[in-house]
Amino acid sequence: MSQMTNEQSATKEVEAYIEAQAELDLLRFITCGSVDDGKSTLIGRMLYEAHSIFEDQIAALESDSKKQGTQGNEIDFALLVDGLAAEREQGITIDVAYRYFNTDRRKFIVADTPGHEQFTRNMVTGASTADVAIILIDASQGVLTQTRRHSFITSLLGIKHIVLAVNKMDLVDFDEETFNSIVETYAEFAKNLQFESITPIPLSALLGDNIVERSRQTAWYSGPTLLGYLETVEVWQSKDEDPFRYSVQWVNRPNANYRGYSGNVVSGQVHINDEVRILPSGELANIKGIQLYKTQLDEAVNGQSVTITLDREIDISRGDIIVAADSPCEVSDQFEVSLVWMDSEQGFVGRSYWLLIGAMRVNATITDIKYKYNINTFEKLQSRSMSLNDIGEATLSLDRPIPFEAYNSCKPLGAFVLVDRYTFATVGAGMINFSLRRAQNVHTQALTVNKQSRSRLNGHPAKVLWCTGLSGSGKSTIANALEQALHKQGMRTYILDGDNVRQGLNKDLGFTDADRIENIRRVAEVAKLMVDAGLVVITAFISPFRSERDMARSMFEEGEFIEIYMDVPLEVAEDRDPKGLYRKARKGELPNFTGIDSAYEKPESAEIVVATAEHSIDQCVDKILSAIQEKIT
Repeated sequence: MSQMTNEQSATKEVEAYIEAQAELDLLRFITCGSVDDGKSTLIGRMLYEAHSIFEDQIAALESDSKKQGTQGNEIDFALLVDGLAAEREQGITIDVAYRYFNTDRRKFIVADTPGHEQFTRNMVTGASTADVAIILIDASQGVLTQTRRHSFITSLLGIKHIVLAVNKMDLVDFDEETFNSIVETYAEFAKNLQFESITPIPLSALLGDNIVERSRQTAWYSGPTLLGYLETVEVWQSKDEDPFRYSVQWVNRPNANYRGYSGNVVSGQVHINDEVRILPSGELANIKGIQLYKTQLDEAVNGQSVTITLDREIDISRGDIIVAADSPCEVSDQFEVSLVWMDSEQGFVGRSYWLLIGAMRVNATITDIKYKYNINTFEKLQSRSMSLNDIGEATLSLDRPIPFEAYNSCKPLGAFVLVDRYTFATVGAGMINFSLRRAQNVHTQALTVNKQSRSRLNGHPAKVLWCTGLSGSGKSTIANALEQALHKQGMRTYILDGDNVRQGLNKDLGFTDADRIENIRRVAEVAKLMVDAGLVVITAFISPFRSERDMARSMFEEGEFIEIYMDVPLEVAEDRDPKGLYRKARKGELPNFTGIDSAYEKPESAEIVVATAEHSIDQCVDKILSAIQEKIT
């Protein structure tokens, strides 16, 4: 009987502990700063002091520390966090390492982020979900360039509370003047940033000073210890009075009689019978049920993942947002955003990507790069492209309106990533600042005489015959002959030729990748207008990049865009060299020349492929006419 009582008592203690832990709030924080400022050592020390390391881990840590040549009985706490072999070999953090621990007052998730400039994108990943940032500064080095870079990024990402952790105070004999000088320098720099609070703390992560207990070495310091600050700092969280926002992730239909919408409450709360609005459609309904697995709830609050049912059937899809009917969020398709570029391939004005925000995926085009930042001086630099680790302000245009919130109001509805549509690589991460006014002020004007009416008058459907290929592949020559053949058949046609367009509409553009992309964007827009006029438009442009050709295709209705690839070996095109361009390119007189020092991406699924090295002009035209005859008559 006594044994049963002891077991029951132990069980109750465990249950009480679990219940107490569940009630603790969660703080996410990051450590960042320059290389070798002691970020990993600091986290390792915190885990050790918080008793969040098992005894076997401590034994292994002591053994590894000896192998690393640590003096005496000291433990190299950085080894606890720097788990990647490459990091240990190089002595730097290159990935984001997450660690979880708790005290009696709070639960924590800490991200150790890279200090090296090369891995700024990894630092952005770690900072994107953080509530607090610990900016480490080596007391013997002071404020460095990477300190400024990471501070700028944390401000950009909306982190409001900063711990200025002046580490390695033991190297400067815990000198108060050194500490105060660093704090003053950082405070002057941080005037340009959007922090609500900066709390400076003198530390020695290696020795444990002011980490958990107040150090005797800093009798002149009266502020909090690091862990004391982290346990008590108040950070922003979505509150019940915030407007209700619910992201639909899955339409749940287990049978014909049930239609639920599974997702996550990202802001506010909702109750049974509350009136809600579905965005972007704007439909209204009332909450019929709220279900958490098999449990029926009367309400759902911020952070909960539940299934919602409505009192009437509405066409709702993954990515839609359910909001409070009386306080909906905005809907737009054009935005100004802050953008961090995370890919080795450059991002250009006019290039299209997938934009992922919440559970939504839409096509997005970078319409303008307003400027990039010089992180060291905050100078705004003009540019038409973004390179790895660049940070700037840009405008995006989407192919359809989406519901959103500004990032500083609701992170889940304001944060997004850009994804390459071919490699599926994440190329950029961004924050929506606001929608562009022109998105609300410019509307499509309905016209009585439409494309179909004009096509009937012309006697044939409108098309785009998009000729692409290397310089010298025969695009202009064949386009000219093709137009003559179509003209004889009574069709209304027009040729948009690369050289001709560059003498007028695009005379301001050069031949860099950014200019080529803009060149094709403008041509596609003009071709779209001509198709709307009911014409058969023939384009003759190298259009070297697959992304821009696909962008052009996406602007037209199904079947209106016909891609014609003039397939010719480079050596044949170079032998032809009708304009002498290849010779100039080989001499270095024409930089960025396609096929020589600028890539040509062959079409993967062109409707028509013409081998211009093997057939005469007439044979090429006949092949094209034969392939398109049914589509244009």
